[in-house]
Amino acid sequence: MVALDATFEALLFDWDGTAVPDRQADASQLRGRVEALCAAGVHVFVVSGTHMENVDRQLRARPAGRGRLHLCCNRGSEVFEVSAAGPALVHRRQATVGEDRALTVAAARTVAALRARGLEAAVVSQRLNRRKIDLIPVPQWADPKKADIGLLAGAVADRLAGAGIADLAEVVAIAAAEARQAGVTDPHITSDVKHIEVGLTDKADSATFAAHWLGARGITGQLVLVAGDELGPVGGLPGSDSFMLVPALARAVVVSVGVEPGGVPDGVLHHGGGPAGFLELLDRQLARRRDRRVPHIDPDPAWVVPLPHRRAQERVAETLGALTNGQAGMRAVREEAGAGGVPYLVVSGVYDAGGGLLGGPRWTGTEPARSRRAGERRWVDLRTGVLFRSDEGGEGLRSLRFVSAAAPRAMAMRAEGPAGALAPGAALRSPGGDVDFAREPRGEVDRARTRSGEAEVAVAARQWVGGSPERPVLERLAVWGTARDGIPGMDDAEAAFSEVQGAGFDALLAAHRSAWARRWAGAAVTVEGDPDSQLAARFAVFHLLGAAAGSDESAVGARGLTGEAYAGHVFWDADVFVLPALAAIWPQGARAMLEYRIRRLPAARAEAARRGLRGARFPWESAAEGTDVTPRMANGPQGQLVAIATGVREEHIVADVAWAAARYAAWTGDGAFLTGAGRDLVVDTARYWAARIRIGPDGRGHLYGVMGPDEYHQAVDDNAYTNVMARWNLRAGAELLEQTGDAQDEAGTWRRLADLLVDGWDGARGVYEQFAGYFDLDPLIMREIASPPVPADVLLGPARVARSQLIKQPDVCMLHHMVPGEVEPGSLARCLDFYEPRNAHGSSLSPAISASLLARAGQPERALALFRLASRLDLDDVTGTTAGGLHMATLGGVWQALAYGFLGLHADGGVLGVDPCLPAAWSALGLRFSFRGVALEVRAENTHVVVGCDRPLALSVGGRPPEALAPPGGVIEL
Repeated sequence: MVALDATFEALLFDWDGTAVPDRQADASQLRGRVEALCAAGVHVFVVSGTHMENVDRQLRARPAGRGRLHLCCNRGSEVFEVSAAGPALVHRRQATVGEDRALTVAAARTVAALRARGLEAAVVSQRLNRRKIDLIPVPQWADPKKADIGLLAGAVADRLAGAGIADLAEVVAIAAAEARQAGVTDPHITSDVKHIEVGLTDKADSATFAAHWLGARGITGQLVLVAGDELGPVGGLPGSDSFMLVPALARAVVVSVGVEPGGVPDGVLHHGGGPAGFLELLDRQLARRRDRRVPHIDPDPAWVVPLPHRRAQERVAETLGALTNGQAGMRAVREEAGAGGVPYLVVSGVYDAGGGLLGGPRWTGTEPARSRRAGERRWVDLRTGVLFRSDEGGEGLRSLRFVSAAAPRAMAMRAEGPAGALAPGAALRSPGGDVDFAREPRGEVDRARTRSGEAEVAVAARQWVGGSPERPVLERLAVWGTARDGIPGMDDAEAAFSEVQGAGFDALLAAHRSAWARRWAGAAVTVEGDPDSQLAARFAVFHLLGAAAGSDESAVGARGLTGEAYAGHVFWDADVFVLPALAAIWPQGARAMLEYRIRRLPAARAEAARRGLRGARFPWESAAEGTDVTPRMANGPQGQLVAIATGVREEHIVADVAWAAARYAAWTGDGAFLTGAGRDLVVDTARYWAARIRIGPDGRGHLYGVMGPDEYHQAVDDNAYTNVMARWNLRAGAELLEQTGDAQDEAGTWRRLADLLVDGWDGARGVYEQFAGYFDLDPLIMREIASPPVPADVLLGPARVARSQLIKQPDVCMLHHMVPGEVEPGSLARCLDFYEPRNAHGSSLSPAISASLLARAGQPERALALFRLASRLDLDDVTGTTAGGLHMATLGGVWQALAYGFLGLHADGGVLGVDPCLPAAWSALGLRFSFRGVALEVRAENTHVVVGCDRPLALSVGGRPPEALAPPGGVIEL
């Protein structure tokens, strides 16, 4: 019974026969255990068909801990939460006058139908939402719990046979038919063998309430123990406790302590022993809590990502198992692994003297141990944001760790295992590499820091070791800190540690699970018919939700906080790929990303001035100060030095930052942002373009010597992407000036420049020319050379690729993705037809955007192939670079492909458009997100769209005129 030796976060159990032998029994032993479990943080749900007063009078529990006690009574009609002050009603299903009348008529009709068959049935009680009908009015069966259930079932069967009724199932069918005839639309017919009840609710309603309540706190599946005594069939009917086995608890661990005369159903563990056996199960849970055993996860394959386990993939596994909360990130380094060169713990925005993220002290390290067991595995639970380690039998090293989403500076770990596999050692260790590390223990709190220049990352931690000599248990609580406001990092971390220490591991974990449940409630993704794509999409959303903090500022690097590649520098990846997704699923994070840009406007203005231009020029790569930190040289494939021109040439980043600000404001409805804090992101960037544009002999505006997203072609003139984005930026800046009544002459100048700027449109071809002279290049087609994705510049050499029409990633087509209103109507399909065959998809940014555009163009099967490539890019280490960190732009692109491509979301002012285009493999696609302050759930199938909303919304589906949609939403046919 390995499953029963797990640590459960919630218990749901039947009252009569499971928890107590009868309603007169002494429940004091049960009371003590329930109160102790609640004190330990376990949530307890008691399910009973009787009144709350009956259960409470017998149990008399008054819990005072984090765990909540609920009494789910009257066959699912009422739920009471019990505190130290006593029970309080939190939910009631109250029948309407019409429903109550229909129940009375239904019971009378049922009795009449049974009597017509010769069975002397009678209505014996009228209770909330139900009517009880007696089938065997014999005194010795007054309380069926006092009788042998088998004998009782036999007596009822004999009585039914005498009336020509086959079994109880036939009685239930008669009652259900009569109830419907009486006007009960959804009759719930239950039986305890002696009676049947006609009602509006049953134990399934209680179980469903519990499942939803727990799910909102991140407690699902195998974190829940369901216990009953009649889970198998009784008297030809499903056991009364089987009604607790609702779909929402399909993955729960289910145990029977009853006799189960009809056999134990599949998937149910049989413990037996009745109420005494049930008390034993509770004692096991209390012992696990007392011994601080490692908690479990719900190993739901739809939510759990297994990490690679081969040693050659260890660095990739560390990346895939990274945990982040927007402020700090921790790679999945094994506990017993020694110090390595890759930063283990990093804090957003804290860079070392070399311009990379400063690695902090290791706080999960243990002493080197014997070799790992063959069956050992690690998983990331996306639903609750934890990293879990175990082996097939659970006897080896087990651990669970997390970076708190509720207390952003807190981190925690528990581990247990054989003495030879777990030797705790020091709580804090050097991360390795060339780092200035110092450790200063202070009493029970260990303190350490790393330092580079003025930057510090510090950790304060407390360690507890218990268990037995044969199987020690280790617990560590930790808090990170930085040097700020003249306070040393170690002091900063220690000052914040007291609150974490007071809460303790279990409370921190519970709050962390709840925080993740709240995030998923606004960002859920469902891809029905394609479980691999669904899991990959959830992996993308998981890391997007952990990419940015919900306040202050967030510097979201190209690899986030998951690895050292690109040194944590901020590129257009953040503004164009990550931010649009966060604006919909984590608006606070998107706002924090923009705050990073706002605070670096002075540096951008200084850079423009250095070039003799007005406005603000944001750098291609940005770090702490906002100055350009783009490397100027790098090692080529053969070790030769290669010049890097992106920092000098890839100026579209200027418009990309402005676009991100406008995108955030339009999607979230935060109009005050653009006229307030975000105004200069748009105005100063427009001012830069006005100074940067040159009027040529042809009288048109030009941008010379730039590089577009296609980095295979450097130092080109009039790159279509750059020019059109600059044109958009000028118009957006002019509109802001006009709105605020500022610099009207300047606004007019910007509009004239925007109109003069060439954009590469070739009307004869119906396609934009990517840059001046592009159509004259060698018209190579990628698939004639190699199957994408492939780094064409490595395969053919940079010079050969530069002379060809091969491109690294969408360039012209990115315009259709970002500013469809700035391109020629109807040009998307032709541009895709022309540029996709030339696209090497040599950038990780490429496949997801192409997938989105192909879906929008009505080509969902081609889109699906690229979507799968993008969604698995890190999970399968497609490019061989995942060891350096997750590709955040790819993850953002995956969400955008789902939302803007397959689901066809688009915003036109305050109207949300939905125009789905699903591949054949997907039976449905659903997303939760927010739009202009409205919480939405959109689910698309082939024939219709289901939209749920919490506020009124203007909605356009399938290109039709917008209609007003009121809460809770509705179904719209396609």
